[in-house]
Amino acid sequence: MTAAAQPKMNATEQAYQIIRRDILTGKLEEGERLTETRLSEDLGLSRTPIREAIGRLILEGFIDRQSGYTTRVAYFPEDEAEQVYEIRRLVECYSVQRAARLATEEDLAELRRIHAVMQANTPPRDDSAYQVLVTANEEFHRTIVNAARSPRLTALMTTVLDVSMVVRTYSMFSEHDLRRSLHHHAEIIDAIEARSPEWASSVMSAHLLAGASRVATHIQSSQQAKDGA
Repeated sequence: MTAAAQPKMNATEQAYQIIRRDILTGKLEEGERLTETRLSEDLGLSRTPIREAIGRLILEGFIDRQSGYTTRVAYFPEDEAEQVYEIRRLVECYSVQRAARLATEEDLAELRRIHAVMQANTPPRDDSAYQVLVTANEEFHRTIVNAARSPRLTALMTTVLDVSMVVRTYSMFSEHDLRRSLHHHAEIIDAIEARSPEWASSVMSAHLLAGASRVATHIQSSQQAKDGA
């Protein structure tokens, strides 16, 4: 039996994936002006899917719309990343403490399922595996917040877990960083299963501090490279 053919990606989705990838890899630099005409020529697509892809990326925070019709790749200030990680640490450490007390067997089963998906895609073999990994990582953290049984925390995390910030910081992780993150996730599940709020909070704090340190190092290195150019 042959495997089912994968559905063909439509032009808008194709434009979205390429532009977002180019932003994440730095091919399109922060602050760089984007025009539909140029992107249309570079990607070999008509302007309509380019326009729709740009609109989606604006909503996700990857692109900024400025005066008139000018669009540029969004800036990623170091201080913003630092603030987001510190806010996440405060919110998620409290969330995981509640989850350690209130999580159901269904919650634990979902966390294990997500962890298995991440384990199967670490390190990512290609762009598709990387997208699976990013989505699963976000899903893991949201599942913990849901297990905390607090609508207020859920509302907070909707703001804190900004798609652009999560994806752009995750793209800075090395294979070693990704494996460490995976290990942290496994231990967080163990701590929740053991009904140990302090253990769970401690691992979550280390998890997010490690991420914040990696991002700060990456941004500092990028800035030094620009200054030395």
